Amino acid sequence: MSESDIPRAPRLLPDAIHRAAEPGTVLLRLETTRSREGNLDGAWWPRSRDIGAELPDLVHALTVHLGSITRVGLDATAWDELPPRLVIDDQVVRIDSFPVGDDTVLITRGDQDHFSLLVVPPDATVEAARAAMARAVRADNVTDAAQILIDTGTRQAYTVPVEGLRSGGERHDSEE
Repeated sequence: MSESDIPRAPRLLPDAIHRAAEPGTVLLRLETTRSREGNLDGAWWPRSRDIGAELPDLVHALTVHLGSITRVGLDATAWDELPPRLVIDDQVVRIDSFPVGDDTVLITRGDQDHFSLLVVPPDATVEAARAAMARAVRADNVTDAAQILIDTGTRQAYTVPVEGLRSGGERHDSEE
């Protein structure tokens, strides 16, 4: 049996890192192997919904570990305003908006190398945010970002808009 055939226990970041997480924190789990088997590559807890204020720190932190970041994919409805691009550390970073929910941010290094980070809502409690971030960076995590936020109490399973209640409309989980 070769060393690569021996199953390894999930690798976690040291507990001290999770306990120190606060708004503005980026936690990364960067694999040095060719396959990245976890569902997420890290987690980000922005301080606000102002992407112009938050994104430069994220891109700077990622650039140190990943190299040049060329694109960032975000949900336009989750942020106050999304410009088409920002200049960060003297480099143009293109911002793509997708209607995918505010649970992840997609980072592109080069042309095709993508990384997916859980986005913890800025108003999350410290305990819920730390739990969500710790789960997101587990090497064996196969849970998607939305479910992690629900499981850790960071986000409700779904919300019923007030207009829907007034008009007698029904809302189902799949309509989230």
